[in-house]
Amino acid sequence: MIKVGINGYGTIGKRVADAVSCQEDMRVVGVVKTKPDFISKMAVKIYKLYTTYPENIKEFKNKGIEVEGTIDNLLDDVDVVVDASPEGIGAKNKIMYERHGVKAIFQGGETHELTGVSFNAQSNYKDALYKDYVRVVSCNTTGLCRTLKVIDELAGIKKVNATIIRRATDPGDSKKGPINAIEPVLKIPSHHGPDVKTVLPRIDISTMAVKVPTTLMHLHAITVDLIDKKTSLDDIINAFNEARRVILINGADRLASTAEIMEYARDLGRKRGDLFEIAVWRDGTNIKDGVLYYYQAIHQESDVVPENIDAIRAVMGMEDGEKSMDITDKNLGIIRSDITFN
Repeated sequence: MIKVGINGYGTIGKRVADAVSCQEDMRVVGVVKTKPDFISKMAVKIYKLYTTYPENIKEFKNKGIEVEGTIDNLLDDVDVVVDASPEGIGAKNKIMYERHGVKAIFQGGETHELTGVSFNAQSNYKDALYKDYVRVVSCNTTGLCRTLKVIDELAGIKKVNATIIRRATDPGDSKKGPINAIEPVLKIPSHHGPDVKTVLPRIDISTMAVKVPTTLMHLHAITVDLIDKKTSLDDIINAFNEARRVILINGADRLASTAEIMEYARDLGRKRGDLFEIAVWRDGTNIKDGVLYYYQAIHQESDVVPENIDAIRAVMGMEDGEKSMDITDKNLGIIRSDITFN
């Protein structure tokens, strides 16, 4: 039984905690919160709650929230910690994990250099085996890696160009994002392409990004120059149909927008209406003169969750990546296209 701590109980942390709780080979020892807010009040109903500093304990108790101790107490009792703290904080936390001799999984807001291993389960599971520190790449990079890995294995990739149309912020965050504007990311190329190369180094990819005033999902518009020019559209569709953590959808089935996709995700009955899979539009996919064009939608709150679970198993020494993904997908109810839309 792998003992897991969750440092940070926000958008990603709470979902990873629930996903760990669904696995037979691991358990949540506790979660860490800095402030005694409503999220802390919800967390303590499910998990043992810890806080960051000793001086915070009194503040929690004054709010009627019992804590077990500080993160140092938690780290004394875990095998691995999933760091789901805000961007940039993980780098500071690593010193603490090193001091306690605890393995750690970081999120995509941290740099590749922090761990030297960036992770996507389908692409490079073995790179994370037995490592002390691993970084699960961001939601957008996860989505790109999942589908590009499928295409590269099928037909080979000569060049990728992708435009990332980004949600402004998460649904629960009212402090960030354009309200009535479209905001280009003026750093060109965007960070997503180099981030993909930390996982799939041989892929030649260039990316641009735009922020739009929505909170539901990201959308990618992707063109791929294929090496095997004989690859047919049916070949691509069949490969996506069989791929892990990718589902094919049809605009003609009233799934023509991110809003409709999220309504479909809610109808699946999952907690919080999450969509762990990358949604690719079957009727928005085409090949012309050896170039593949497709759109995909990314649920930024949840697509990295199964990757965190597989990263835990990898650093703890489960050598069979396919077995880990089988277990994760079964326990999270992750589906394949062939049981949804044909």
